[in-house]
Amino acid sequence: MLHIEVSGCGEPLVLIHGWGMHGGMWGDAVARLARDFRVIAVDLPGHGFSQDGGAEGSLDSIVDELSAQFREPLNLCGWSLGGQVALRWAQRHPQQVRRLVLVTSTPCFVRQPGWDCAMAAETLAEFSGALEQNYALTLRRFLALQARGSENERELLASLRNALFSRGEPKLAALQSGLSILRDCDLREALPQIAQPALVIAGERDTLTPADASRHLAERMPNARLALVEGAAHAPFLSHPDEFVEHLKSFLHE
Repeated sequence: MLHIEVSGCGEPLVLIHGWGMHGGMWGDAVARLARDFRVIAVDLPGHGFSQDGGAEGSLDSIVDELSAQFREPLNLCGWSLGGQVALRWAQRHPQQVRRLVLVTSTPCFVRQPGWDCAMAAETLAEFSGALEQNYALTLRRFLALQARGSENERELLASLRNALFSRGEPKLAALQSGLSILRDCDLREALPQIAQPALVIAGERDTLTPADASRHLAERMPNARLALVEGAAHAPFLSHPDEFVEHLKSFLHE
């Protein structure tokens, strides 16, 4: 069974975390959003308190497992890898997705011909190799990349580190399959099919998913717009919670 935590009441808003993280990473944003929405924070398969169950594998298996938990139209908010989950969910089960929020995400994490606003394949391969040696240390290195360049970088990194293993360590198999998704997933061609209203939130200083990738998302989806958070890196909901929550509330209340 997937671990799901529900806060507040109102329209459902599902929060989908990034690679190696869990549903407790959203910090105070959950309580703030719960004043207006029924916030549903999930732990993806093999992460957090979803340790013992779930389909650890392909993007589609994760999306289908999540989709099966709900019987109503949803607002989805996906961070980083969670943004790819949300995008694929909106494409695969469009009747279930009302509105879409993509936070520091990208349709394609790895550089391709003509696609430079992404991570080098070699960098991702290094992470994959390092997982085999010491995956706790590898995750901490990944947190440093998420915080790099942000305003209040030191405080943000401390916040990320404090939350990282607060629900236990993720399964190695889940981390490996997540990296495979990051390596192989390319949703660029699907973007014109994503018809739901969408808000793309980018961190101005994000080095993991550059703002240009977010601009591409906003330009290619027919009903999307971009919100750029100045001074933010990869986790604007932690570094700039006031702006983050205000962007979400304004969009979801339209």
